[in-house]
Amino acid sequence: MKESPQINGAETPDAPSLSEELALLSAGKRIELLAERYPGRVVASTSFGLQAAVMLKLVKDHAPGVPVVFIDTGYHFPETYRYAMELSDRLDLDIKVYRSQWSPAWQEAAYGKLWEQGAEGNEKYALLNKVEPMNRAIAETGAEVWLSGLRRSHSRTRVDRPFAEQQSKTMKAYPILDWQDDEVERFLVKNELPRHPLADEYVTMGDWHSTKKISEAESAEETRFGGEKYECGLHLNSGVTDFQI
Repeated sequence: MKESPQINGAETPDAPSLSEELALLSAGKRIELLAERYPGRVVASTSFGLQAAVMLKLVKDHAPGVPVVFIDTGYHFPETYRYAMELSDRLDLDIKVYRSQWSPAWQEAAYGKLWEQGAEGNEKYALLNKVEPMNRAIAETGAEVWLSGLRRSHSRTRVDRPFAEQQSKTMKAYPILDWQDDEVERFLVKNELPRHPLADEYVTMGDWHSTKKISEAESAEETRFGGEKYECGLHLNSGVTDFQI
């Protein structure tokens, strides 16, 4: 039998087998398994988006020792920042906030409005404001497993996602990957969790300059980045290699 690789005496995650194992569990049990199997090596992220309360409540209940990271681009909706404060207070969360090393004002002075400069500008924007800060968060927390709230029902680009996948040197796991919208709604109601203030107007939530209301688009995919893409830069496919940790 092939032995699992070890790092400092601990088992190294293996994406395919881990994904199969997680598929058999509930969302809460998935989080518990990961936190227990890889102690001190798990981090969760939140965008304080439309379903953020679900993942935050699950992590709080099933793995309260796991650090939660919020990547602050400086361009979130004002309502998102207020929601972040409300949820953090309600759930008694210790959120670790990471930002670009270059302020929004500095970036605009140096490069202009990157989000208006096509694919190349959006890629640079993502690297400065999302990828690099998350790289730092991963490094500083010592995490090897990253919990994210992606769901297959979000868009066509996510329907084939496994429950765990390797993204560069980090294992990404998606505890609520198979949840449908009605399951999210039932969880919010059951746990009396507040909704994002813009939940009735948007189907996805990102920076104010790259997110459209659902009334202004024909599909969920078209509400982000003018319909050119849906993923923000953090949630790349496992085959992409330009996300370096």
